[in-house]
Amino acid sequence: MILKKLEVTGFKSFLEKTSISFPPGISAIVGPNGCGKSNVVDALRWVMGEQSIKQLRGKSMEDVIFDGADGKSPLNMAEVSLTLNNENGYAPEELKNFTEIMVTRRFYRSGESAYSINKQPCRLKDIHNIFMGSGMGAKTYAVIQQGRIETITDAGPEVRRFFIEEAAGISRYKSRKNEALRKVEATNQNLSRVLDIIAEVKRQMAGLKRQARKAGIYKDLQDRFTRHDILISFCYFDDYTQQLEETNSFLQTLQDDDVGHTSKLKMLDAAIEKIKLQRQQKSQEISEQRTLKFETQRNVDRIENDIAHIDQDIKRLASDVTDLDTVHREQKEKNTGIKSEIVQVENQIAELNEEIKNLRSILDQEAFAAQASQDRLSQLNQEIENYLEKYSRKSQDKQVFLRKKRQ
Repeated sequence: MILKKLEVTGFKSFLEKTSISFPPGISAIVGPNGCGKSNVVDALRWVMGEQSIKQLRGKSMEDVIFDGADGKSPLNMAEVSLTLNNENGYAPEELKNFTEIMVTRRFYRSGESAYSINKQPCRLKDIHNIFMGSGMGAKTYAVIQQGRIETITDAGPEVRRFFIEEAAGISRYKSRKNEALRKVEATNQNLSRVLDIIAEVKRQMAGLKRQARKAGIYKDLQDRFTRHDILISFCYFDDYTQQLEETNSFLQTLQDDDVGHTSKLKMLDAAIEKIKLQRQQKSQEISEQRTLKFETQRNVDRIENDIAHIDQDIKRLASDVTDLDTVHREQKEKNTGIKSEIVQVENQIAELNEEIKNLRSILDQEAFAAQASQDRLSQLNQEIENYLEKYSRKSQDKQVFLRKKRQ
């Protein structure tokens, strides 16, 4: 197989689709530093199945996607297609009929990747199988990066052996041999498990045979039991039929009773609803009575407070009346004394005319004071009568309220 063409889109510095042809003979890619020569080699290694991002001079697989430059936005996908000339028929058996083989690898920024051969989806293993033994491939001596010559010169025996086998073209067959040996080993392990399963099944067959014999005996006994059970059932059929008829009759009676009970229940439900309505009305009346009781109690408390104030006023007026009575008695005693003195003074009129005049003046003053006291006493008596009449009315109202409350 010979390299024919490399198509790169969105891989590293290749923003737009770029096609590089490899004509027969010696070809070289020439350009200044930083123009992307190494990226062409990286694209070849990548499309041939390279999985190590370090070999591609990056930190993560997303670094192979164009990340934007000079005002150009980054892309979301990188794709590389490699076209191989298969005129010599060195491709694997399934691809020998193709004169050209196109290998494509695509990677999305979301992490998804896809491989295809001749635009048909395939596995990474299928791509490795194409280049195996051809001297080409991601890990062969045919592709060497800049500064990686020591990879071959300083390689150990195992690596040199791999390079020699790859150059001899036997690595593909060795890989197939190793894969076949792995399949044989897996088949032997599966065969061992099958033999173990057969031994276990044989061991269980003896127990199953004993269980089968027991099952046969059980089946015979079950058939006999079924026949005898049928005979017994025929014997009890008439009795059960009679009991069934009696039960049906009794059930009909119960259903009739149930209808009557249902009617009674409906009547009771109507009575209950009526009682509930009456109870609601009574509750409303009780609420009204409680409100009236509260208002009446407030009136009673107000009347009792008025009565207490009246009692205090009566006590105060009674005290005033007592004081006025004392003053009146004193005035009467004074008047009695004065009258006695007047009698004595009349006998001494001639001698005491001047003294009589003075005493008459004093008597007139005392009489005026006595008249004033008498007027005040009459006024107090009138007030006492008014308070007593008001107290009597309050007492009557209280007794009427208490009788209503008790009722």
